[in-house]
Amino acid sequence: MSVADRVRVEAVKVLSEDWYVLKKTTFSYQRQDGSWQRQSRETYDRGNGATILLYDPGRRTVILTRQFRYPAFVNGCDDLLIETPAGLLDNASPEERIKAETEEETGFRIQQVRRVFEAYMSPGSVTEKLFFFVATYRPGDRIGEGGGHEAEGEDIDMLEVTIDEALAMIARGEIRDGKTIMLLQYAALHLFGEVRNARS
Repeated sequence: MSVADRVRVEAVKVLSEDWYVLKKTTFSYQRQDGSWQRQSRETYDRGNGATILLYDPGRRTVILTRQFRYPAFVNGCDDLLIETPAGLLDNASPEERIKAETEEETGFRIQQVRRVFEAYMSPGSVTEKLFFFVATYRPGDRIGEGGGHEAEGEDIDMLEVTIDEALAMIARGEIRDGKTIMLLQYAALHLFGEVRNARS
């Protein structure tokens, strides 16, 4: 049985569409014992997105960004958030969008990206699915300053650190963004681990 066969939508109410779309949905869900239970959930639809980790396997470095995030600020983050470059798809393919977003935020122009996995980042309330990418870079690939779009309120710094320092920053609580932690751990296991194994 498909999960769709276990959901009967009864009512949908739009609560807000000022920035993105917030809906309240009432539905019946068929439980594992076969009974139907009436439930109500709010969903926030901001579209799907993509994120990327740029890495230099020879120098063992990665590119990260640092910017102000108001939702994190009101929940106790009294600092700029360190992240991997990311953005909403806005009707583009994940590959096209992440290349453009990388250049906008970091100034690096990349040609080849590799999709490594997809994930729902907050499935209890947000509909967004995030596409995760990696790509190699060289210092000469940086053709601009980056920084994001001022008109959209972006004021983004770029960081270049070693993978070892990035992992230490996670341990020290300096990197607290979920997508960034996921990509850095992927890199430690699959990207820089491959380089280390090839040398040994």
